[in-house]
Amino acid sequence: MKINLSQFKRFEKQIILKKIGLAGQKKIFSANVLVIGLGGLGCPLVTYLVASGVGKIGIVDFDKVEISNLNRQTLFNPSDIGKLKVKQVKKIINKMNKKIEIISFKKKLTSKNIKKIFSNFDIICDGTDNYNTRYLINDYCVKSKKILISSAISKFDGQLMKFNFKKKGPCYRCFMPSPPDFENNCQTEGIFSPVAGIMGSLQANEVLKCILNNKNNLTNQVLIFNSLKTEFRKSKIAINPKCINKC
Repeated sequence: MKINLSQFKRFEKQIILKKIGLAGQKKIFSANVLVIGLGGLGCPLVTYLVASGVGKIGIVDFDKVEISNLNRQTLFNPSDIGKLKVKQVKKIINKMNKKIEIISFKKKLTSKNIKKIFSNFDIICDGTDNYNTRYLINDYCVKSKKILISSAISKFDGQLMKFNFKKKGPCYRCFMPSPPDFENNCQTEGIFSPVAGIMGSLQANEVLKCILNNKNNLTNQVLIFNSLKTEFRKSKIAINPKCINKC
């Protein structure tokens, strides 16, 4: 793959980084990433994947934009209310960079369509807000040996974790074997909008490190962010011998 002058100028500030360079930028151009959920996490995640030059991006969401989304879902504005998120995001991405291939899925992810949706993507980003979908994504990624980068937000806190199922290790079910009795998400508990921006950006950061084969990644760990204390902490995720995925 050749990088022309226009591309070089656009991505020059990345290319001059010793840990990226021309070779790394070519990897980013050749990468394919699937983003599930275009909410508070998906908006900053997609923004930085596009800005960095990821060549192929899939977007999955069946929701329409609501007024309550606007405090944290930064790709949308009041004129988007009532419109499908995937359609509006695709338009925005095309304005940002017409060379990026966008594949949109305006449907709810289910056990019946997950194979078809996931088939052309190596890195899966989970930005969903319910446990059933997170388990569905996790279990399929384990089975198909995908890389999964998952994030969750609620109130003033965020979590980020990465699993490389091409290698033996734990999965999301090892971290959380069963859902809590109470579904905690933005709708039920509220969300401090900067937390969404921070965690979605960190999710993009982890995706790009993965594309560049950076060894200092978050594999098999959970990063926990407390915005009130402005504190981060990491914890290792161990294999659960009782995990149904037999990790």
